[in-house]
Amino acid sequence: MNGRSMKIGIAFHATDVAMSAVELAQEADARGFYSLYLPEHTHIPTSRRTPAPTGTPELAEEYKRSPDPYIVLAAASSVTEKIRLGTGIGLVAQHDPITFAKQLSTLDLLSGGRLVLGIGYGWNHEEMENHGIDVRRRRALVRESMLAMQELWSNDVAEFHGELVSFEPSWQWPKPLQQPRPRVLIGGAPGPKLFDHIAEYGDGWLPFGGAGMQEALVQLRSACAKRGRDASALHVVPMGVVPTPEKLERYEELGATEAVLRVPSAGRNQVMPVLDEYTRYLR
Repeated sequence: MNGRSMKIGIAFHATDVAMSAVELAQEADARGFYSLYLPEHTHIPTSRRTPAPTGTPELAEEYKRSPDPYIVLAAASSVTEKIRLGTGIGLVAQHDPITFAKQLSTLDLLSGGRLVLGIGYGWNHEEMENHGIDVRRRRALVRESMLAMQELWSNDVAEFHGELVSFEPSWQWPKPLQQPRPRVLIGGAPGPKLFDHIAEYGDGWLPFGGAGMQEALVQLRSACAKRGRDASALHVVPMGVVPTPEKLERYEELGATEAVLRVPSAGRNQVMPVLDEYTRYLR
């Protein structure tokens, strides 16, 4: 949306039995990939009351074995130089916003301002309920948490008084290097509520797939205009892409600023050939 060449990143569902995500970050950084995104799940209840997001009867094994992405990204930041380090997606509602704000600002500081907070509202109702979340109000909780964290990130003395999140005037350091917040990308299906949230407290959109993107971006620009935001500065980042040259060219034509290519959740001998194949898409 701002005329620059589309960047290429990778998405990896890290587990304790797959290739080390820290090692993958090193390899991707050395090859010139722009970003690495990891998903978040605190735990997976065995119930399948909430269907798998893939539409399959069984949930893929990697969902059960997801490490803490923030600790992994901190470790990755210590052995890389340029690659942006992100969550795709992070589950803000499942964190206390005061402690989460400090965790994220510390990570942004340690990484030299390379944190990308890709977030969503969550799909696994049982997982959220175990955290005490009213699933029906999770969007409101994410919104208040993000607004409250930004107060802590960008003010010497911060306070926030919402319906779901509230704290008195407080100090909290360190501040993130990125101001007024680390880059925030919000994932979800296009719609007025999502786009209003992006315009209010985000820096871009994480679409999953390109269907309807052209029309959706018109709506996103309109939402930004209503809040006085410069839509040309937004990041549009299709996530989990299985690439072809034609598909990536189409994404760039539509206005994507970054495409995140999927690598398998597997061992090094399966991941590295895919990573090397994807270097053909780097500019």
